[in-house]
Amino acid sequence: MKRLESRHWVFIGLFLVVLLSMLLQVDLGVEVSSDTTRLFDYIENLPPGSTIMISFDHEASSLPEIRPLALAVLRHAFARNQRLVGVALLAEGTGIGYRLMEQVGKEYGKVYGEDYVFLGFKPQYIAAMLSMGESIRQTFPEDYLGRSYDSLPMLQGVRNYDQIAGVISIADGSLTTHWIEYAGNQYGVRVSAAVAAAMVTTYDPYLASGQLHAMIGGLRGAAEYEQLIHQGGSGLRGMLAQTTAHMYVILMILIGNVVYFRGRRKRGEG
Repeated sequence: MKRLESRHWVFIGLFLVVLLSMLLQVDLGVEVSSDTTRLFDYIENLPPGSTIMISFDHEASSLPEIRPLALAVLRHAFARNQRLVGVALLAEGTGIGYRLMEQVGKEYGKVYGEDYVFLGFKPQYIAAMLSMGESIRQTFPEDYLGRSYDSLPMLQGVRNYDQIAGVISIADGSLTTHWIEYAGNQYGVRVSAAVAAAMVTTYDPYLASGQLHAMIGGLRGAAEYEQLIHQGGSGLRGMLAQTTAHMYVILMILIGNVVYFRGRRKRGEG
């Protein structure tokens, strides 16, 4: 068996630190940003029974970061008795979006077809956005499960964006931009976003101009939102693991420098 070197022990230590931090229930007391509060207030102040469209505009590779964001938003919307219409404009978000909506729907005792529906995936996302502005029914004649649009009770009277209180794009790329340009600018839809941390700076100009109503980003955004809804989740646990991992790395750097300079000093004295 190969002998473990010092670098191996460092990685083992990092693994144990992350594992323990994920298992512990420690309140980090994350300060909530004004951007996160704005999205929370938007959903909080909508009249119960309003219809919100949730668009899963992401790939499976970003799920560790996207899932906490999606769950926090879905839990808040269901807790406020909002009706949710799910769509996916990237193929990989289709199955993920349906499972997340189903999971949270069961948590809150919601009934599919009455409290939420998932319409599924539609290729050519720009064409789909524009088409829904004219008729959601013609864009999605059937839902993800193959049920006809007219057979779903909550969709009765929902013709186009005029009956939608807003769109929340859960994205890891640039699709939120298209929601702003085609649904927001052309049809007056209020667009908000829950995005991967790497995309936050991309959307900051849209947020500053008011074209994007509200935005939360990354694990930090998920953790802030979980604090606002008073329900812990993988966002807060992920932030704790990230924080402890950073502290561990800093500690290892300090120890490594101390060992290096002490060894250098001894060699000099020799």
